[in-house]
Amino acid sequence: MPNKFLKNDEYPPSEDTFFVANNIENEKGKCALDIGSGSGYLTKLLCKNFSLVIGTDINYKVLQNQSSYKTDNLICCNSSDALKIKFDFIVCNLPYLATDEILDIATDGGSEGFEIPKKIFDSAVSNLEKNGKFIFVTSSLSNYSKLIDYGKKLGLTTKIIAQKKLFFEELILVEARN
Repeated sequence: MPNKFLKNDEYPPSEDTFFVANNIENEKGKCALDIGSGSGYLTKLLCKNFSLVIGTDINYKVLQNQSSYKTDNLICCNSSDALKIKFDFIVCNLPYLATDEILDIATDGGSEGFEIPKKIFDSAVSNLEKNGKFIFVTSSLSNYSKLIDYGKKLGLTTKIIAQKKLFFEELILVEARN
């Protein structure tokens, strides 16, 4: 029986992906993680400057369909729950849209755009190296300040590092440091 939450088998890079990419292309380190790898665009980009890069996605078919940006070390799991290693850099193009119902886990963040990102935060923080950096994108259409405050409650130092105005929303890139 098909899972209604996994409706997209392909998730091409879009405006928010390119926004994140432009702001992380010079990041360097040992180990990087791309949570919600989707098209694989960010995972592939990270491979240029990190010794080990892992991409995760909850949808196995999405990982299988990464053709243009296919990389090694792809793991089908919820956020980073299956991983037991620490990363000095984690990136996530969060499912940040505020929705009453979660119909598409690639984009729908639940109530206030917080419900799903909170779960991703909880998972990612346990895999973040001391002095590590977690970069995520969110939107003015969600309660992004609640998400930033949640990061602070988890002991992270957070700050907005970039913003991009689109026709109907503003993309907000946040850095959270351990």
